[in-house]
Amino acid sequence: MDAGKLGFGPDTVIQELGWDEDVDEELRVEIERVTGNNLVDGDHGDVVDGVIVWWRDKDGDLIDSLVDSLQDLAEGGSVWLFTPKVGREGYVPGADVVEAAPIAGLSTTTTASASDEWASTRLTAHKR
Repeated sequence: MDAGKLGFGPDTVIQELGWDEDVDEELRVEIERVTGNNLVDGDHGDVVDGVIVWWRDKDGDLIDSLVDSLQDLAEGGSVWLFTPKVGREGYVPGADVVEAAPIAGLSTTTTASASDEWASTRLTAHKR
């Protein structure tokens, strides 16, 4: 996958939430290559340009996770929600994302295939 097609750009800091052994390592490496920076975790403690969230059906409350993703996000930044594709373990119906996003203060903008196993949904934060 071309991380640039997902909207990642050079010299940006991207926070990663929800990492587990099932994430797409090639996509992670590609994001780091395009941005020129290592992904930072939830303990980063500084403002970030974007957030990626790996989310599976059994990960808890999606709304809470999306609210957490906004904690360090700079104004104008985006959240990329990566969910397993249809038929994969942990699949999350698109309707769940569409329902959760506005409650968390986010708008759904685009969806795309992120890799063979993961779909992506780009979310933008409402003006604060």
